[in-house]
Amino acid sequence: MQSKVFVGLMVTALLVCATAPAEAQWTAGIRAGASADPGQFFVGGHVETRPIIENLTFRPNLEVGVGDNVTTVAINLEFAYWITLPRQAFRLYFGAGPAAVIYSVDDDGPGRGNADTGGGFNFLVGAQHRQGLFGELKLGLIDSPEVKVTVGYVFR
Repeated sequence: MQSKVFVGLMVTALLVCATAPAEAQWTAGIRAGASADPGQFFVGGHVETRPIIENLTFRPNLEVGVGDNVTTVAINLEFAYWITLPRQAFRLYFGAGPAAVIYSVDDDGPGRGNADTGGGFNFLVGAQHRQGLFGELKLGLIDSPEVKVTVGYVFR
């Protein structure tokens, strides 16, 4: 029961972030990639705040993965620290944050699977072009997928 309440709070927080007014200076992006353990393809989206403190942003994201007879929904509440490279079109970032992960296993055919909810924690590193294209590597602990390789685009 506690895990359902936790997931509900995480989803609510993500929805509030996604519906923030334009003057809050949020950006939004889309993402897709592959994960290992479980081996899946995933798609998702994120929002990002303006810096909370110098170079640190809040970047919550939602990712839905399919493959290996499992559907995964990951709600990641991550922070990113940005490093500007002099005279370069790319900026580097690294970060971390907690996650709520819902696994739905379909062993015996449609409608006959089971679901499990757990918490996780992610570490990430990435590079983003000033025009919006980015790539990211994410390492997960506890119930998060172990490795995710992501490409995406941030709308400006």
